[in-house]
Amino acid sequence: MKLLALGILTLLLVRPVVAGDKLDDTFQSLKDAVAKKDAAQVKKLALELTPVVQAELAAPAPAGDDEKKAWTDRVQYVKSVGEYTEYALYAVAIQSPAAVLVDLVATLEKVNACSKYLNQAYGPYFMALNQTGAAAKIPAIAEEALKEFPENEDLLLVAMENARNHSQADRALAYANRLTAALAKRAKPETMAAADWERKRTAMEAQGYYVAGVIQAQKGVYAAADKSLRAALPLVKGNGAMLGPTLFYLGMADYNLGKMTLNKKLVLEAAQFSEQAAAVPGQFADQARHNALVMKAEADRMR
Repeated sequence: MKLLALGILTLLLVRPVVAGDKLDDTFQSLKDAVAKKDAAQVKKLALELTPVVQAELAAPAPAGDDEKKAWTDRVQYVKSVGEYTEYALYAVAIQSPAAVLVDLVATLEKVNACSKYLNQAYGPYFMALNQTGAAAKIPAIAEEALKEFPENEDLLLVAMENARNHSQADRALAYANRLTAALAKRAKPETMAAADWERKRTAMEAQGYYVAGVIQAQKGVYAAADKSLRAALPLVKGNGAMLGPTLFYLGMADYNLGKMTLNKKLVLEAAQFSEQAAAVPGQFADQARHNALVMKAEADRMR
């Protein structure tokens, strides 16, 4: 597997030889368990190896200059073993059934709550929690994990939806803005195919801009709503549940902006958005149809 090969390459360091070294013996056993995709053994060995790594890294540096080179090499090697331990949990987790994946990622959180591999694991982790009937745990996990990974799109999406579901408009808006900002500078994950990442990124951007725009329109922040909803519009086409409200609130935002700035063209554009919203079946259709008539009448009165 490509992912496994990449992980092992990080360990091509000079390894100091220590006779009867528990760290080396356990490390070799862990590599063997990863090769066999033995999840139970990977978990057991990772939990055994972690305190050994931590103890070695906590040891003070030697005083003598002659010993410092060997000590520095050893520290680098031990750090690489610690990183591989985290990688092992992640690599086997994402190839495992949902219940096993949940267990291994939870173990990775215990081993190192700041692990870079956790930053890649939360999407599959949340899917597995859903599949195992533990979806109720997801919001709390996401809120806690955001302290370590404030730009993780999977965490931000969960936090945004949770705030929205609890009618916490300001929190939902803040998370929506953070989500779209994070996605704008997020590179494709190495372990994800380009087409898969593009689908995921597009879907998340649609949700982020949509939630931000609707809340901004409801709060009367019309310029910001116009910007967010125009960004959402091409992304939500084909999604009736999001398209109707997007057009409805875009019409409302542009109508109010047009009136405030005496911009007849913008009021007419708002009427067009409202007519398009009326054509989308759903709760906004009737009101959008009425709004379009009002907006056209207002435009007729403008110079």
